[in-house]
Amino acid sequence: MLFLMRREILKLGHPTLRKVARAVARDELRLVQTQTLIDDMIETMHGVSGAGLAAPQVGESIRICVAEVSANERYPQMPGLPLRIWVNPTVEVLSPNPKILMYEGCLSVPNLRGQVLRPGHVRVRSYSRDGKEQVEEFEGPLASVAAHEIDHLDGILFVDRVDPRSLCMMEEFQEYVSQEERIQIRASKALDEH
Repeated sequence: MLFLMRREILKLGHPTLRKVARAVARDELRLVQTQTLIDDMIETMHGVSGAGLAAPQVGESIRICVAEVSANERYPQMPGLPLRIWVNPTVEVLSPNPKILMYEGCLSVPNLRGQVLRPGHVRVRSYSRDGKEQVEEFEGPLASVAAHEIDHLDGILFVDRVDPRSLCMMEEFQEYVSQEERIQIRASKALDEH
């Protein structure tokens, strides 16, 4: 019988969030503790309505992320994304234009949102939880989700990339930021001035 556990999510200021996570050896994926960690991460992400979660956010400084978007109350405007598990992922920018300017939040920085500019088309190379190679492409908001989660593995949080003038508390974000402003896809020239 499998027992899933919600893990504590580390908050901004915890040193584990700022470390570069170590790569996971493929034979390490066969270990019960690695598979349990992945299951616990999925349970934790679902339990707090997250769009993604990286292992460092639950105190494990290894290169594993999970992501899923399905009728997410925190991101109602987001396109759907079936469950993804990325082990040792890398991001390759396929096209810098158009770029996506999106209000991001983070489970490790609760109640804060801000605009982050990211490439609008990326390729993610990773291993699945059973060690198989995966190559996936994401565009628009889902490219932003992938880049955000993989940033965690390098000790980078969205607040490191945010336009500080756009920062707002969640209550104010919900009251004052329109649906149209929450995700914007623009041509490079206008964004470079941002």
